[in-house]
Amino acid sequence: MAARNSVSMLPAEVRAWLDQSLVDGNFSGYQALEELLRDKGYSISKSAIHRYGQKIERRFAAIRASTEAAKLLTQGASDDTDTRSEALLAMVQTGLFESIVNLQEASDEDISNEDRIAILSKVAKNIATLSRASVNQKKFRLEEEARIEQNARAALLAEQEQKLEELRGSDGMSEQMESSIRRILLGKE
Repeated sequence: MAARNSVSMLPAEVRAWLDQSLVDGNFSGYQALEELLRDKGYSISKSAIHRYGQKIERRFAAIRASTEAAKLLTQGASDDTDTRSEALLAMVQTGLFESIVNLQEASDEDISNEDRIAILSKVAKNIATLSRASVNQKKFRLEEEARIEQNARAALLAEQEQKLEELRGSDGMSEQMESSIRRILLGKE
């Protein structure tokens, strides 16, 4: 069995202080943290603090990504391109990634190899489903963007055609010249 991380054996209030110090120090200054802990009566190496800091930093990044995705979900704008679904998929992917990281970091005493394999098998199935959903969502978004662009283009062409029709014969231009302009601008005769 793997030995427990020395940081995990710290009292809760000291670990909370360490967590805050890591965040405040932008996950650096491990030598100084080692000295501060030693002053408090705890002998923890900077390597152990660094390993612990990496775990906290990954969790912090996952929380930040989830928060950003949640902001997208709550925006009041229309959702023609399915932005909310895209944000939801990103949140689920972040959650799965965080779970896999936690599973990899779990010691043998926390979880047996059989349970670890069973969990990874279920996660693999869910990742396949999530990947299909992501592909379908991206396909929908591209189709929706193309539809919106096509509608905007059709509206612009209709507006140009109307303006050309209003000018027909009023500027002294010949019918032949007007037909040439119409063909160039609208692709019509």
